[in-house]
Amino acid sequence: MNENPRCPWSHGSELYQQYHDSEWGVPLREDRGQFEFLILEGAQAGLSWITILKKRDNYRRAFDQFDAERIAAYDDKDRARLLADAGIVRNRLKIDAAISNARACLRLRDSGTSLDEFLWRYVDGKPIVNRFRTMGDVPATTELSDRISRDLKKAGFRFVGSTIVYSFMQATGMVNDHLLSCPRHAELSV
Repeated sequence: MNENPRCPWSHGSELYQQYHDSEWGVPLREDRGQFEFLILEGAQAGLSWITILKKRDNYRRAFDQFDAERIAAYDDKDRARLLADAGIVRNRLKIDAAISNARACLRLRDSGTSLDEFLWRYVDGKPIVNRFRTMGDVPATTELSDRISRDLKKAGFRFVGSTIVYSFMQATGMVNDHLLSCPRHAELSV
């Protein structure tokens, strides 16, 4: 009998467990939240997700609560401020990507669509419910994440490779990748 039926990746950290139980895989239909996850998933590239979760409040502070309009207006002074901020991942490419992604979000909005609409159309507005039994069954990328990644890049987004996009899809509930043995799978499949 498994005393902890949650997805195995959430074991061993209270922060992971809270994130797993309350947020991961829950359909997110709000632009600012989706923009936040897009930036955080990009910041996570090459690092562990727990590193980003621990810094999440710092990211919210440093990036004006993920207000795309404010971030799109960042200049060299803001870049220098962010590069000096020990509370976030101080990587120039990732910081520049966050700024350019804010600008890409605004271009989407100016063209008549929101980030929410842009992303959820790929799954017809409904989460894909997978039925994985083991963590080894869960893919890092799919044909769909490949396509979304290509389209995001065409729209001017950066740090949106297929692996980052698939992680984003899992985090924001576009796909339900909780294992079948995890109580959250059934809870989020209704």
